[in-house]
Formats: sequence, C-alpha cells, structure tokens
Amino acid sequence: MSITANEFKVQGVSLLEEQLADASEVIISVRGKDKYVVMELETYNKLRECELASAIQEARADYAAGRVQIESVAEHIKRLDDV
Repeated sequence: MSITANEFKVQGVSLLEEQLADASEVIISVRGKDKYVVMELETYNKLRECELASAIQEARADYAAGRVQIESVAEHIKRLDDV
C-alpha cells in the first residue's frame, strides 16, 4: 500500500488505520519518491527480534570461526582511533 504525504497530511492517522487493515505496511511517498514505511508496532517488534537473532547468529559464527579479538577496553579504543 502506498499513500502520498499530502494524503496523510489531510486524512491523518485514520488513513493509516484504514490502509493497515488491508496491508502489513504503508509506504508514504514525498514528492513522488517513497520515503517512509509505517507499520503496526507488533510487526516492527517482530522485525527487530529477527534482526537481533540474525546478529547473534552472525556473532556466534564469527566466534566459532575464530574471527574474534581479545583485548582490553583501552586497546580496543586505540584500535578504533587508529582506523
């Protein structure tokens, strides 16, 4: 589903609620370009959980493959500053 920023400005949250009744997300376009995505908070939270689960899986894979570096906080900050 897609709406324009002007439609949202005129019709407000009721338009979003109407659109979200039929779709899991609504794209808001500004000056003809898709700019924002609106979804219910429950859907957003599920996406965040998936993102975090993926990050954990990636970190575990890095650890299992030996792609880790053990260092003090000071050493870590120095390494970051040197980049």
